[in-house]
Order: sequence, then C-alpha cells, then structure tokens
Amino acid sequence: MRAIHISSHDGPEAIEVVDIPEPEAGDSVVIDVHASGVTFPEVLQSRGKYQISPPMPFVPGSEVAGVVRSAPAGSGFAAGDRVCAFPGLGGFAEVVAADPSCVFPLPDSLSFVQGASVPMNVLTVHFALAHRGRMQPGETVLVHGAGGGIGIAATQFAAAHGNRVIAVASTEEKRELARRAGASDAISPEGFKDAAKELTDGKGVDLVVDPVGGDRFTDSLRALGQEGRILVIGFTAGEIPTVKVNRLLLGNKSAVGVGWGEYWMSNPGYLQKQWAEVEPLLAAGKLDPLVGAEFPLERATEALQLMDGRGAVGKIVLTHGR
Repeated sequence: MRAIHISSHDGPEAIEVVDIPEPEAGDSVVIDVHASGVTFPEVLQSRGKYQISPPMPFVPGSEVAGVVRSAPAGSGFAAGDRVCAFPGLGGFAEVVAADPSCVFPLPDSLSFVQGASVPMNVLTVHFALAHRGRMQPGETVLVHGAGGGIGIAATQFAAAHGNRVIAVASTEEKRELARRAGASDAISPEGFKDAAKELTDGKGVDLVVDPVGGDRFTDSLRALGQEGRILVIGFTAGEIPTVKVNRLLLGNKSAVGVGWGEYWMSNPGYLQKQWAEVEPLLAAGKLDPLVGAEFPLERATEALQLMDGRGAVGKIVLTHGR
C-alpha cells in the first residue's frame, strides 16, 4: 500500500511517499482509507518536536475516514460500514488498523473528507468546552485561531449550545469562515482584548479557547470576566507562554489545561461516550466540518507546509482517490 513515511526530523519537506505492507488485522478494525485529516502534531512530528515520536521510519496520521474491510467479533463493526477513526498513528496510508474503541460510525450526511476532519478537532473541543471548561448555555466564548480546524469546531460547538462566540482570526477570509461557523463577531488578533471588552460592554468573556499560545496569552487573561476560564489547548504560535499567577486572583480567573489524549487513554470507554454526545450534532449539521483544502496523498508535503505556515482556511485533508 502507499503511505507517507517520516524518516528524518528535517521537516515537512523531508517526508516520503513509500510502498509498505498493509497492517495486520489482529484485534483491530481494518479500514480502507478514503481520506486522512491533517493536524498540527504531524508538523511537529516531522521535526521531532511532538511528545509522541515513534522510532523512524513511521507513518504519521491520527485521523481517517473510510470503509471497514474487516472487524473482530463483538466490536460493533462489520465489513462495509462507513466510519471515521482515531488510530493515533498510521493514518497517512491507504489502509489502517485501529482499535475498536477508537472507531466511530460516520453519519450518512457526512462525506469521507468531512469525516476525516472530525475525530481530533471535534473530540478535543468537546473535552475542552463540555468537560474541562464546564461551559454553560448563555456564556460568551472567545476563540483564538478561529479559522483553523480546532477554532471552527470550537465555534460550532459553542454556538450549538446557545453561546455567543467572538472569533479571533488573522485574515478577513478566516474571519468570514468563522462567521459561517456561527461566530457572532469576528475580530483581528491585534487589539482583541479591547475589542472583546467593548463587545461585552466591559464585562469580559466567560471562556477563552486558546490553541495558539504565544504572546497573546496575557491579554487573553485580561479579556476574561469574573470567574472566567482560559482553556490551554496548544501552541501553534510556537512559543509556550508563561503566566504570573497573581493575575488569576483578579476576577477569580482560571487557566485550565486541556490534555484530551492523556485523559481518554487513562479512561477506557471515554471516546465512545464522547461520540454518543457529538454524533447527533454531526448528523443534524450543527457540527459541520468546513474543509478548506484537499491534497492527494502524494502531496502530503504541501499539506503540512500549508499547516506549518498557518495558511489554512478550514481543515486540511489528504484524499486517497478511491
């Protein structure tokens, strides 16, 4: 089968298209992959900067959508089922083997390209907002990186639960996409704190979703209102910010870590519980993955470069020509 190999830590430019044996089934669900989602961790893995860095060479790719080829008895899946999955690794390939606990039935209303956009972003956002952030209806949620995959999912999830979303994105094209995703307001990163205060009549926001990090973190804290929470999801800006904890005392604010992977790996059955809660929203179109760019598998370098340069408007997906 065709697959992508990371065989050095020289960045997206050094990844290779290879022909390797198909994975063995074992106790896994074997999936003929139609589409693979591209996430920021793959960029980091290409440089050896991600916490999950297997011995090289290895096949990256954490999320896929396709058709079940075979499934173990009692898994709940059968040959021919349309699914998406979170294999963690191995997704940039024509065939993948995934643990049944990480495989999910794909609603008929979603294409395979849309399905490959779901597992990482939607389940991370569900964990961030519903579990760690304790989001309540009627709150105001500020979303950084609102034109990317996590930002779109956060905007849609918050809006679907009756919340106002203030989207922060770097270009007007991305801000327009955030409005399409359900944002009430879309603003530039420059001066976002003052804009957020003005939009909330000086009260401040209840939640900040931050997959970006970098130098905007302090102003994000200042943008929070009383008992506001900032959800620390990632650091696509490259810099891991620090916080003077006395700032948390002003307004009784909280900085909340969002380690979705660590949580579900130590809580068996959690992924399926999440899916049971988000699948109705997907089927109803309230969570609608907005795909911005599609590349064939052999152009994975270009896909990762687009992600690396933060040029993506919407989700990036690799397709397999099935």
